[in-house]
Amino acid sequence: MELPVVNDEQVEILLSDLLEQYGYDFTGYSRASLKRRIIRLYSLDKALSFAEFRYKVNNDPAYFKRFVEQITVNVTEMFRDPQFFKTLRETVLPKLGTYPFIRIWLAGCSTGEEAYSISIVLKELNLLHKSLIYATDLNPSVLEKAAQGMFALGQMKQYSENYIAAGGTMDFSGYYSANYSLAKFDDELRRKIIFSTHNLVSDHSFNEFQLILCRNVLIYFDRDLQNNVLELFDESLEDLGYLALGTKETIDFSPVNKKYKRLPAHKIWRKVS
Repeated sequence: MELPVVNDEQVEILLSDLLEQYGYDFTGYSRASLKRRIIRLYSLDKALSFAEFRYKVNNDPAYFKRFVEQITVNVTEMFRDPQFFKTLRETVLPKLGTYPFIRIWLAGCSTGEEAYSISIVLKELNLLHKSLIYATDLNPSVLEKAAQGMFALGQMKQYSENYIAAGGTMDFSGYYSANYSLAKFDDELRRKIIFSTHNLVSDHSFNEFQLILCRNVLIYFDRDLQNNVLELFDESLEDLGYLALGTKETIDFSPVNKKYKRLPAHKIWRKVS
């Protein structure tokens, strides 16, 4: 299928519309991947022209919701990158376990798989009762799904393998009940997670945390926006707190870098000053 031609100016006008109409600021997002996803949706929904597509995004709230779903990236799985979760389990969370209360911010939580993974590790370390996970995302639709705690049953084999590789020793199937083609995770895990919308581009710090995770989100932002987000995280992180990023992400280029010391394993930094 031949993709329609969309030029950079059309993309800029659409992004400007989104900011003016809805307050969604995509201007600092990586242009190449954003343009690719806009073209894909434009082609998929067979609009007669880009002007019609733009009109629909601006004037049809239901279609705008679909637009945000398609344009934001929601790729995740439970215990993704098991070695990272092993480091959380063995190094980071036991240190935080000495605190009277643990506040965790999971930024860009998508459909919630990572939030439930963290909740499971906290439970196994006997820390869940004194923890709270703030799981945020730009996209309200994925948050609705995340709050249900239901994932495809067919994914459980992979998730179970990830869990074991991440140091899990329990029977993973004990954390959910099978319901037709879905696995519903226990309410006990859900009760310690607050799902809410938060826009990393335009919203401010809303609490002080001991651990902030934002994995594989910054790769979609340009350098300036990445730095702004890292400054937001720095404002939101207590001294001696931990910041975890994705495998292709770093704080090395940012001025905040001088306050942090990187752990030997994985993309985890500790705030030391």
